[in-house]
Amino acid sequence: MFVRYKKAFFIIIAVAILAAIAVAVFNQLETQSKRLQNLPEATPITTPSAKTKTELPAITTIATKLEIPWSITFLPDKSIIVTERLGRIRFIDQNGVLDSKPLLELGDSYHSGEGGLLGVTVHPDFEKNNLVYFYYTYKEKGKILNRVVKYAFKRKSFSDRKIIIENIPGNLFHNGGRIKFGPDGFLYITTGDAQNESFAQDKSSLAGKILRLKDDGSIPKDNPFSNAVYSYGHRNPQGLAWDDKNRLWETEHGRSGLKSGLDELNLIEKGKNYGWPIIQGSEQTLGMETPIVNSGSNITWAPSGSAFYKGSIFFAGLRGITLYEAIIKNKAAILKEHFKGKFGRLR
Repeated sequence: MFVRYKKAFFIIIAVAILAAIAVAVFNQLETQSKRLQNLPEATPITTPSAKTKTELPAITTIATKLEIPWSITFLPDKSIIVTERLGRIRFIDQNGVLDSKPLLELGDSYHSGEGGLLGVTVHPDFEKNNLVYFYYTYKEKGKILNRVVKYAFKRKSFSDRKIIIENIPGNLFHNGGRIKFGPDGFLYITTGDAQNESFAQDKSSLAGKILRLKDDGSIPKDNPFSNAVYSYGHRNPQGLAWDDKNRLWETEHGRSGLKSGLDELNLIEKGKNYGWPIIQGSEQTLGMETPIVNSGSNITWAPSGSAFYKGSIFFAGLRGITLYEAIIKNKAAILKEHFKGKFGRLR
């Protein structure tokens, strides 16, 4: 979900159970040491007063027959680049017409489990440098890893590929994969714990983190740990959005399996520890951050892409099959649901 241009759109990707895929467009828009058994129930879903009610625009389907679409980004002319997890880069023109063939297929992308071609974003100065960035999974010497690359994109053609960062631990699941440029001009990257919980608390590991880099892959001088790590203690973060105060919000997948739940909406601050796997849900401990909102132990959002719009963080729910709206009040939020069950899985 991309928010850079004044008249850009807020898009969610809907993945129906039978693999019918739709992209819905909204005009004017754009996260072991001890686990308690009696974990908190879901944060109540409250219907806001009329003063806080968000008016959502009408919905228009602009593309179908995409195959496992994962992320989108807008170009200045309002055309759209879409990633398909199978390793294909697709293009939708200003009139909403999907090119019949991919612009590019990443031959070294490794699609298995949740891995593959994931995030995409354009450089803030795209009109000058034509740079587009991608996050994807690859396999090297038997290891599953993730990397970020950038390309120059001109006349619907990619060239001048350069690696920004690589050797991010990966696995069949928990690869993270969201990339976005922040208001400070730096590139933010979400990485999962690669199904190894210890990585999340290891500040020397690139897994289970939010990373922050310059556009060429070098490390900003004010990063908190003299490496790419911006925040840590994350399980599988997949959504990033900045509010109108330039505060960074993140959505994160909680525990899975039979005890699925405790998905999170976090307010991210530089150098902070967001607790995984030591605390979950509303648990608290010294030196670790508790989420602003969590889904509770009996509800699963499976949150993915997110965007800020008119005082709210919107985020898509894969398992929740809902567009969630977190109405922000300082460091608190009221949760509201939209389109529950209407479009299938939302990314």
